[in-house]
Amino acid sequence: MKLKVYNTNGQETGRDIELPKEIFGVEPNEHCVYLAVRQYLANQRQGTHKSKERSEISGSTRKLHKQKGTGGSRKGDINNPLFRGGGRVFGPRPRNYGFKLNKKVKAIARKSALSSKFSTGAIRIIEDFALDAPRTSALRDILRQQGVAGAKTMLVTADYDLNLVRSTNNLDKAWVRAARDLNTYDVLNATHLLIAEGAVNKIRETFA
Repeated sequence: MKLKVYNTNGQETGRDIELPKEIFGVEPNEHCVYLAVRQYLANQRQGTHKSKERSEISGSTRKLHKQKGTGGSRKGDINNPLFRGGGRVFGPRPRNYGFKLNKKVKAIARKSALSSKFSTGAIRIIEDFALDAPRTSALRDILRQQGVAGAKTMLVTADYDLNLVRSTNNLDKAWVRAARDLNTYDVLNATHLLIAEGAVNKIRETFA
């Protein structure tokens, strides 16, 4: 499983790199991918929603009128959920939407996503590079040279690079992930994966 290595100008360097078959060449497991994506999205939810129930409404607890003899329905206090401004019945409460997923399931999902991208030709290997300072224009030029400008693109680096991360802040469809931080959702969400040459070994060491 070899891919050509390109430079930042989009030209072939004449070198090939071997991708680990146990990561980029497995049979995708759709159910594991589904579970991993569902867990990722669930973890993004803040769960801070809250509405006041009857006991939490600021209002008098006096019974509005006597139980019988009025010709009307029975009524309690003004905090009754049936009244305007009353409490809410079974309203939302703060909660954690996250759920546990086995490490092996997440590993299978991640490998399935990477293998799927490899099989569709969405992975491109680019030689290692760095920016002296955050420069959106410089990174945009690199993406344009790689033929991925305007498409959802994830740049995978060997280590966390603050300058590259800040360079993508003003790019709507490009983001950077360190090899150790790869997750199934990001891989599937990207149309193209630009993997730095040095990140391949990091991926092999971390996920093989």
